[in-house]
Amino acid sequence: MQFKTIIEPFRIKTVEPIRRTTHAERETALKEAGYNLFLLKAEDVLIDLLTDSGTGAMSSAQWAGMMQGDESYAGARSFYRFETAVQEITNLKHIIPTHQGRAAERILFGAALKPGDIVPNNTHFDTTRANIEYRAAAALDIPIPEGRQPELLHPFKGNIDLEALEKIIVENPGKVPLVMITVTNNSGGGQPVSMANIRGASEICRRHNIPLFLDACRFAENAWFIKMREHGYADKTPLEIAQEMFSYVDGCTMSAKKDGMANIGGFLALNDDTLAQQCKNMLILTEGFPTYGGLAGYDLEAIAVGLHEVVQEDYLRYRIRSVGYLGDKLIDAGVPIVQPTGGHAIYIDAKTMLPHIPQSEYPAWALSLALYLAGGIRSVEIGSVMFGLQPDGSEKPAAMELVRLAFPRRMYTQSHVDYLAEVLLYVNEIKEQIRGVKFTESPPVLRHFTAKFAPAHGEIIIAQRI
Repeated sequence: MQFKTIIEPFRIKTVEPIRRTTHAERETALKEAGYNLFLLKAEDVLIDLLTDSGTGAMSSAQWAGMMQGDESYAGARSFYRFETAVQEITNLKHIIPTHQGRAAERILFGAALKPGDIVPNNTHFDTTRANIEYRAAAALDIPIPEGRQPELLHPFKGNIDLEALEKIIVENPGKVPLVMITVTNNSGGGQPVSMANIRGASEICRRHNIPLFLDACRFAENAWFIKMREHGYADKTPLEIAQEMFSYVDGCTMSAKKDGMANIGGFLALNDDTLAQQCKNMLILTEGFPTYGGLAGYDLEAIAVGLHEVVQEDYLRYRIRSVGYLGDKLIDAGVPIVQPTGGHAIYIDAKTMLPHIPQSEYPAWALSLALYLAGGIRSVEIGSVMFGLQPDGSEKPAAMELVRLAFPRRMYTQSHVDYLAEVLLYVNEIKEQIRGVKFTESPPVLRHFTAKFAPAHGEIIIAQRI
C-alpha cells in the first residue's frame, strides 16, 4: 500500500532554536531594514525561505567527510575526490572549483564574452544576467511562450524556445559565443527543462559551432522531473538521467550551494582546452589555485559527498513532494501560483493576487513584506525590482511579478510547512489591504540585494493589524 504522509528521509540529530517575534517587532525590523528583507537580521526571521542557496542542512556523511579535508595549497586529495564526483555526473574534462556559482559565471564570461555579444538562455537568473551585462553583452531570455503564463499547466515550462534560438543565431552571426540553459528554470518558476529540449538546443548549437552550457544549480531536481514526466525515462535513475543531460553540453556553471548540498562552493566545468586554460588563469588571479579555487579542502569534501546524496531517489521524491504539498494547499485555497509546482520553491503570482497594485509600485515586493509582517516568513521577489532596471538605466516592468518561497534542503519539517500554509492563506484573505512600495535608494547593479524602500501609501498593510 502507498501511504500518503510525507516523511523526511532522515532523522534529526542536531537542532537550532528559532525565535518568534511580535508584529510590532517585525514592523520595527522592517523599517530599520529599509523595507528590504535581504537587510533583516536572520534572528528576526521565523521561517527563512529567502533562498535555497547554501542554507540547507548537511548530512552526517558530509560532516564526517569534512574531517578528512586536505588543506594542501596545491594538489590536495580533497580536490581529486571532488573532481571525481563532478566527472562521474558530468563527464566533462576540466573541473575548476570556485567559491560559489557567480564566481564560475564571472570567470566564464570574462574569458568568453566581448562587448556586443548575445547570450541566449531559457531565463537568466540575477547574477548570471549581471555578469553578462558587466561584460557589455546582452543576456537574452527566450523561454517557450507557456513559460510566461503562471497558471498554465505544462510539464516542461522551463524549456528554451528552439525556434527563437535558431533565429537569434542566424540573424546575429559571430555575436553568439555561447548558449545557456538554466536547469531548473529558476526565474521562470523553478520549472524543469525536458531532455528533448536540451537535445534540440544541442543540435542547433553544434550545427552552428556554438558551445552549449548548462546553469546546472538544480540539475538533480531537473533529472527527477524528467524521470516523472518525460516518456522513456521512468525506469532510469536520476544519475543516469543527469549523465545524459550533460552529454549534450560543452560545459556548465554550478552553484554547489544548491544541488551540491553544501553551504558554500561551486565549479565551472568544460571540455575546451584553450578556454579552460584561460579560465584557470583568471581563477588564479581572483579565486585561488586551480585545485582549491577559493574553497577549503573540507568544503570540497562536503560537495563530493553532497553530489552523491542529491541523486538518491528517496531524497528527490521527498524534496519535490514537499514543495508540491504546499502548492496543493495554495491551489485548493485559490492562491495564484506558478503551476505546476517546481522543484525547489513555490512562486506566488503577485500580479494576479494583487491587481490593485500597479507594477510601478512593485506588487511582488509588497507581498513579500506582507508575508513577513504576518508570520515572520522571509521570501524573495522575482519581479520588477529584481529585473526591471535595464542596462541603459531605464525601467521596464518584468514579464511576471513573482514571490519565491525557496525551501532549504533537509531543513524544515512538515509542521513548518503547515504553519507556512496558514500564514499564506491568511495573507490571501486580507490581500486587498496590501499596498505598494517606492524606492528610496537604488544601486545600479543587483539592486534588490541592497536597495531601500518606503511604503507608497503610508503602510504596507492598510487598516489591518496582524
